Amino acid sequence: MGFNCGIVGLPNVGKSTIFNALTKAGAESANYPFCTIDPNKGIVPVLDERQDYIIQFIKPKSVVRTTVEFVDIAGLVKGASKGEGLGNQFLTNIRQVDAVAHVVRCFDSNDITHVEGGVDPERDIDIINTELLLSDMEIIDRAVERTSKGSKGGDKELLKKLENLKILQAEVAKGTLIRNIEGYKEITAELSEYSFITAKPVMYVMNVDEDNILEDNEYAARVRKIAEKEGAVCVRICGKIEQEISELDEEEAREFLDSLGLTRSGLSEMTEQGYKLLDLITYFTAGEKEVRAWTITRGTTAQKAAGKIHSDIERGFIRAEVTGYNDFKEFNSLVKAKEMGKMRLEGKEYIVQDGDIIYFRFNV
Repeated sequence: MGFNCGIVGLPNVGKSTIFNALTKAGAESANYPFCTIDPNKGIVPVLDERQDYIIQFIKPKSVVRTTVEFVDIAGLVKGASKGEGLGNQFLTNIRQVDAVAHVVRCFDSNDITHVEGGVDPERDIDIINTELLLSDMEIIDRAVERTSKGSKGGDKELLKKLENLKILQAEVAKGTLIRNIEGYKEITAELSEYSFITAKPVMYVMNVDEDNILEDNEYAARVRKIAEKEGAVCVRICGKIEQEISELDEEEAREFLDSLGLTRSGLSEMTEQGYKLLDLITYFTAGEKEVRAWTITRGTTAQKAAGKIHSDIERGFIRAEVTGYNDFKEFNSLVKAKEMGKMRLEGKEYIVQDGDIIYFRFNV
């Protein structure tokens, strides 16, 4: 799997419409069996033009995409952290995801009422962030209490843990999102047993109407300012258009996007931004039997990347036979690329590059 992403937002912002469109579109356009894990989770394949190009010339018996899991986190309203709506249940779900897609309503409509009476991106974002902060604060307060008792004997590890928890406690009490606290990555790494929601990377999904799909309207511009201040990323999307795309086959969807002046779907944009947000890359294994995409963190060594396939390959790693994607594209053949000296032999410390096509030699 590439990563999993929790979709949050107030009621009636288009969150479930986007979730349903994304999961259905992903399944159909790749002829991939849509997998419903439970009513609010969906796994969809990541469509990668590079993998499609490799497939054209390798002509494998099977193709395996990497995937993204979307989790529709429903029930977030004022008071969710105190159990309003289905708050506690869904706040637990969101602790399990890698990244958060925060859907913000950026369109007016007389037909779709707004739970807060009108469109106001700053207020809506603040409501969600406040509930997430309150939920984190509850966990931090309990952890501080337990750790304080345990550290009375002078245990150095517990005292250091308490120090880090108190840094978070003081900042969160001021309303600071954990991901905006200076040095938060080092602090949360020391507190890895806790999964703080506001430490997770965020993409703001600006749900606009059809007239504003190509450029920000006033509401979207306001969301973008918030994202820039937080160091978050933004994706502009129209839930209604995504829903229409999800009902088309791949060729029809491409024609529809072209007619709108769009180069890709919202799913593609969200996936790309998710990879950037989490600093992920893709490498490929390719042969007549299978062409498969694998997701790893940027900076991963060849030996560790081999472990993504199987622990035996990592343990018995001998070398990696690596062909860059652009080199493959030049010759449209792994054999030809090798003959032309473009296939490299790399050792266990080689840093895998985005798009590498790798064959691992190993012995166990």
